This record gives sequence, C-alpha cells and structure tokens, in this order.
Amino acid sequence: MTIADLKDRNLILFETIAGSKSFGLDTPTSDTDIKGVFYLPKEMFFGMEYIPQVNNETNDIVYYELGRYIELLTKNNPNILELLATPEDCVLHRHPVMEQLQLSNFLSKLCKDTFAGYAATQIKKATGLKKKIINPVDKERKSLLDFCYVLSGNTSIPLADWLSENNLSQEQCGLVSIPHFKDMFAVFIDTGNVLVYKGVAKGTESNQVVLSSVPKGETAAAHLYCNKEAYSSYCKDYKEYWDWIKKRNEDRYNTNSLHGKNYDSKNMMHTIRLLQSAKQILTEGALNIRVNNREELLNIKSGNMEYDDLMVLANSLLDDIEKAKDTSALPERPNILKAERLLVAMRTELYK
Repeated sequence: MTIADLKDRNLILFETIAGSKSFGLDTPTSDTDIKGVFYLPKEMFFGMEYIPQVNNETNDIVYYELGRYIELLTKNNPNILELLATPEDCVLHRHPVMEQLQLSNFLSKLCKDTFAGYAATQIKKATGLKKKIINPVDKERKSLLDFCYVLSGNTSIPLADWLSENNLSQEQCGLVSIPHFKDMFAVFIDTGNVLVYKGVAKGTESNQVVLSSVPKGETAAAHLYCNKEAYSSYCKDYKEYWDWIKKRNEDRYNTNSLHGKNYDSKNMMHTIRLLQSAKQILTEGALNIRVNNREELLNIKSGNMEYDDLMVLANSLLDDIEKAKDTSALPERPNILKAERLLVAMRTELYK
C-alpha cells in the first residue's frame, strides 16, 4: 500500500498540513509536512494485511490507519492530538465520518505524562547535542592500550610512554593477573629475539588484554592497570558521535553553529511549545496548536536565548504542569470503551 494507492482508491479520510505551518511558526525555508488518516478496504481489514501506517521515504508525509489513529488518541500521543486540533486553514480534506472524532473526547490528565514526558526527552536530546558540539571526538579511534597505565613510584604513566622510555614494544610484554586486584597485572618483559609472551593486547582492535604464561622465578618489570570501564565508555561515545555526524541534518547543524549557543535551537523551540501546550490542556481543557507567541518561539529557534535560561523556563513550565494536573477537571485517562464504540460505528458506516 502506497500513498498513491490511498489517493487512487479514495481511502483518505483526513489530510492536513502539519508541522511548523500548522503551528504558525513557519518561515520562508520551512518544509511542508502532510499528515492524515486513512482506512483500509474491507477485504484487507478483515483479512491478513492490516497496515497501520503509510508514509514516504522522508516521513514528511504520513497517514495513519483509522484504528491506529484512534488508539494513539487514547494514549494522548502529542503528534496525534495536535493533528486533531489542526486549524481549519490547514485542513486539506475531511471525510464526513471524521466529524465524529472530537478533541474533547480524548483530552485527559495523561497529557501531563505524554506532552511533558516527550519534552523532557527532547531536553535530554538537546543536552546530548550540546555535549557533542562542545566535545567532538577525534576520527582516529583510540585502542584499549590507550587506557592502560603503568605504576611509577607514587603516580602512573600511560603505557605508551612507559614503553617508549624503556625502548620496548607491547608485543614484548607478558601480563599475569594479580589476585584480589581487579584489572591489575604484573608486567614481564621478553628480552630475547623470539617473542614467547602474548603481548598486552592482540592488536589495536582488541577490547581485552591477554595473559601470558610466565616461568617461575621471573621478576616483574612493572605493574599495569587497565581502565576497561573508561575504554567501554569511550567506545560508546565514539560510536554515538560518529553516527550523529553521519546522520545529522547539515543545514540544521550549520544554523546551530552560526548562533554559537551549542544546542539545537529548533529542538528547544518545539520543546517549550510542547510544554506550553500541556499547560493549556490541563488548565483550560483545550488545545490550540496555532501559537499566540510566535515571536518568542522564533526567538528561541534563532538561538537568541542562553541554554541555561531555556532550562529555567522549561523547569518552570514543568512545575506549572505538575500543579495544574492536581486541579484539572479533565479525566485521568480517555474513555477507552467509548473510543472503541466510536471506532466500530465509524467502520460500520465506512463498510456498509
């Protein structure tokens, strides 16, 4: 099932312009996002070909199957509720059956967890991006050997420095574990021409040190500590950073670089907008996605606010949301049985 199939077979029930244009936050460079709702032909719905979603490759055009859409409404998914609250000037098509879906039937205190919870995730994501921008990871990958240190008097020195000072290679070393000392090893040196020890590690790609058999009576040349936890953390950071480099949106990254605040300003704009929406839902029992503070939000998007000030604003909104939930007249959760009866009625009408 493709988007073309949905249109050719008149299966689209609801189609809207979504995203920044529906929020009133679009600028001349903004893309046009399309979202909507469709229903499956009767034979597919009752058969074995249920399809919950149809989208294009870039996900800027997405349609949800009617049952999946109502399921997400009952979960107070922010993107789905916002779709139902789309301003009329952004609605491209609405089948009469969709008039049965009223926003008031789905708004609940659950929005505190879904809207604010999603915003909190975005804040964490922005913090991670800030960390990546401020602390870039070198393309040349470190090895386990870079996390090995040799005791020297009352201090320690990197293994590479110790090897260099003693005109040795790591292949000449033999390690023996020391009982009761985690990741500590006695280092023995093979001074002959034939290497009888296994070295510290098997190459730069190894993630474990290797142990050697050492004859009795040999004297350890040094003691080595391998910081495996630091190496594991580095490997994770390395992968995350270079995956981000590979997948990042270059235009968006360049915008963030230009304002020099070291955070994803578009991400933070939508985070604040989500928190403001959650507050409105809990205090007014309504959701108007066309913002009335366009300039304030675009100011955030432009990177004109400091990251710490945005965190203060976000935490203040989170406190307001927590208080509003306690006094809100909304139900704890949407009425699932009512939603199910509504879905059955809509399908019955569509398939009659």
